[in-house]
Amino acid sequence: MEAEAAALLGKYIGAGLASTAMAGAGVGVGNVVGNYLAGALRNPAAASSQTATMFLGIAFAEALGIFGFLIALLLMFAV
Repeated sequence: MEAEAAALLGKYIGAGLASTAMAGAGVGVGNVVGNYLAGALRNPAAASSQTATMFLGIAFAEALGIFGFLIALLLMFAV
Protein backbone atom coordinates (compact mmCIF):
# COMPACT_ATOMS: atom_id res chain seq x y z
CA MET A 1 0.00 0.00 0.00
CA GLU A 2 2.79 2.43 0.86
CA ALA A 3 4.59 1.72 -2.41
CA GLU A 4 1.48 2.69 -4.39
CA ALA A 5 1.13 5.93 -2.42
CA ALA A 6 4.80 6.76 -2.98
CA ALA A 7 4.48 6.10 -6.70
CA LEU A 8 1.41 8.32 -6.89
CA LEU A 9 3.16 11.09 -4.98
CA GLY A 10 6.20 10.80 -7.24
CA LYS A 11 3.96 11.02 -10.29
CA TYR A 12 2.37 14.24 -9.03
CA ILE A 13 5.70 15.77 -8.09
CA GLY A 14 7.08 14.96 -11.55
CA ALA A 15 4.03 16.47 -13.24
CA GLY A 16 4.40 19.62 -11.15
CA LEU A 17 8.05 19.95 -12.09
CA ALA A 18 7.20 19.45 -15.77
CA SER A 19 4.61 22.21 -15.47
CA THR A 20 7.32 24.73 -14.68
CA ALA A 21 8.02 24.78 -18.42
CA MET A 22 4.83 26.80 -18.81
CA ALA A 23 6.23 29.49 -16.51
CA GLY A 24 9.40 29.52 -18.59
CA ALA A 25 7.32 29.95 -21.73
CA GLY A 26 5.59 32.96 -20.19
CA VAL A 27 8.92 34.54 -19.35
CA GLY A 28 10.19 33.78 -22.87
CA VAL A 29 7.20 35.37 -24.57
CA GLY A 30 7.52 38.43 -22.36
CA ASN A 31 11.18 38.71 -23.23
CA VAL A 32 10.55 38.42 -26.98
CA VAL A 33 7.73 40.97 -27.03
CA GLY A 34 9.54 43.35 -24.68
CA ASN A 35 12.64 43.39 -26.85
CA TYR A 36 10.53 43.87 -29.96
CA LEU A 37 8.76 46.84 -28.41
CA ALA A 38 12.05 48.36 -27.26
CA GLY A 39 13.43 48.07 -30.78
CA ALA A 40 10.22 49.35 -32.35
CA LEU A 41 10.25 52.44 -30.15
CA ARG A 42 13.85 53.18 -31.10
CA ASN A 43 13.30 52.70 -34.84
CA PRO A 44 9.62 52.76 -35.82
CA ALA A 45 10.39 52.50 -39.53
CA ALA A 46 11.95 49.04 -39.11
CA ALA A 47 9.24 47.70 -36.80
CA SER A 48 6.94 46.50 -39.58
CA SER A 49 9.64 44.32 -41.11
CA GLN A 50 10.35 42.61 -37.77
CA THR A 51 6.78 41.68 -36.86
CA ALA A 52 6.98 38.24 -38.49
CA THR A 53 10.19 37.51 -36.58
CA MET A 54 8.48 38.46 -33.33
CA PHE A 55 5.58 36.07 -33.99
CA LEU A 56 8.03 33.30 -34.87
CA GLY A 57 9.83 33.82 -31.55
CA ILE A 58 6.51 33.77 -29.69
CA ALA A 59 5.53 30.52 -31.43
CA PHE A 60 8.79 28.81 -30.48
CA ALA A 61 8.54 29.93 -26.86
CA GLU A 62 4.92 28.79 -26.60
CA ALA A 63 5.73 25.44 -28.23
CA LEU A 64 8.18 24.67 -25.43
CA GLY A 65 5.49 25.46 -22.86
CA ILE A 66 3.01 23.22 -24.64
CA PHE A 67 5.57 20.38 -24.72
CA GLY A 68 6.07 20.76 -20.96
CA PHE A 69 2.31 20.67 -20.43
CA LEU A 70 2.05 17.54 -22.59
CA ILE A 71 4.75 15.82 -20.54
CA ALA A 72 2.92 16.76 -17.33
CA LEU A 73 -0.30 15.26 -18.68
CA LEU A 74 1.51 12.11 -19.77
CA LEU A 75 3.06 11.73 -16.33
CA MET A 76 -0.30 12.13 -14.60
CA PHE A 77 -2.52 9.98 -16.78
CA ALA A 78 -0.43 7.64 -18.96
CA VAL A 79 2.36 6.46 -16.67
